[in-house]
Amino acid sequence: MIERLEQQTRLTANQWKLIVTGNLADLLDFFDFFLIGYVLAFIAKEWQLTYWQGAVILLASGIGAVPGAFFWGWVADKIGRRKVFILTAINLALATAVMAFTPGPDGWIAGWLFLSIFRFFVGIGNAGLYAVDLPLVQEFMPAKKRGWVSALVTTLLPAGSLLGAILGAYLAPIIGWRGLFLIGLVPIVLVLMVRYWVPESPRWLIRMGRHEDARKSLAWALMVDPQVITLPTTLPEAETARWSELFKYPRSVIAGCLTGLTQTGGVGAALWGATLFVMVLNVSPAEASYLMIFVTISAIVGRFFITALIEPMGRRGSGILCGIGAAFFMILAGYLHDVFIGTVSLFFVLTIAHSFFGSAIYSVVGPYMAEIWPTRLRASGMGLAYGVGNSGKIIGPLGLALILGANDLIKPAANLDQLGPAFTYFAAWYVLGALAFWLIGVETKGRTFEEIDGTMSAPAGVAAASAAQAPAAS
Repeated sequence: MIERLEQQTRLTANQWKLIVTGNLADLLDFFDFFLIGYVLAFIAKEWQLTYWQGAVILLASGIGAVPGAFFWGWVADKIGRRKVFILTAINLALATAVMAFTPGPDGWIAGWLFLSIFRFFVGIGNAGLYAVDLPLVQEFMPAKKRGWVSALVTTLLPAGSLLGAILGAYLAPIIGWRGLFLIGLVPIVLVLMVRYWVPESPRWLIRMGRHEDARKSLAWALMVDPQVITLPTTLPEAETARWSELFKYPRSVIAGCLTGLTQTGGVGAALWGATLFVMVLNVSPAEASYLMIFVTISAIVGRFFITALIEPMGRRGSGILCGIGAAFFMILAGYLHDVFIGTVSLFFVLTIAHSFFGSAIYSVVGPYMAEIWPTRLRASGMGLAYGVGNSGKIIGPLGLALILGANDLIKPAANLDQLGPAFTYFAAWYVLGALAFWLIGVETKGRTFEEIDGTMSAPAGVAAASAAQAPAAS
């Protein structure tokens, strides 16, 4: 049945519906995730937060994201991608909305602690939704279009931060930061879209032995009558898989986890972004949110840029290019933060340049983390790699706080002489990811999931030979 999908030359309207749904999911998912960065810019001075308290608020979602990716990825291989998509969207929206009722700094529970607790649950939903979003979309696509479609699905992810920046600049002064959290309920719309638009993944259904349902799912994607899709005369039995089987593929484990950790620099800089603009440029929180609009626009442009290159250059070449570019501009931004050319801040300009490459790399890493596993373990493998990568959401904000001075108050001009080392720390994770693509990663460009399955189920010597014959990075 899958051969009909692989023979496609043009995507159907239903496949484009799925792409739109995936894009909107990433946008709203990361709007809820990055929203706290703009809220922190408003409450840091009012609540007299220290770097340590601010870091706990920011890294709490990272702590939740690690088990969230592990758990929801495993569940998606058990009960299906579609159901987990719906459940994680509800998880994310409700956890964000609850924070509108955060008590003040001297309430029945300290406000920063309340935010930290529910940010933990935001992280669980955020990681789960992303871990299942890409496998669901990829499993409806032919191999020759999977790379750019996967990258395209992630292009609006930075628009979640852009939406937060716009609301922080123009709406927060009217509705307050608590009102911003109520807007976080919007991902509930994803539940309706998936419920009425998208069937279960045909590849997952085939693996579970539900071949008639798989035929209907493929027919939906191809927009044909199910009866024109011929069931194979010999139907494979349902496959079962244990989470522990992931470790039978050590190269996938190492490559997926190390490339996933590239988000350490990007997430750390993004979550602290508005607060750093307040400190470095001595502007108001609303003005800092306005400046972040340009940073996130650059991130979106960077993702469209790499979408055009991911097939010609391959996953490895694209990942190396973006990793080195992001590291270079991040280091410059840290050490030149106090330099102005006329009235233009180099920190602002270099932050925009870093955002271009730092965001683009995740349009490579995200799809890649799902492509390097056999079908029966795809969501679990994506969850493992993304879960380990999500530790970057902990060590990123925490690393910046420790380097700048964890117990000092967050205020303009505080410890900015350490911004160079802090940003070098962020850049090191991009370099590590680039090295993982170069030295460890296999190229998945142009290979069907069935070919990848065949390589991974082959004896070690045959698998190694097949991997060597895969298209090389250019």
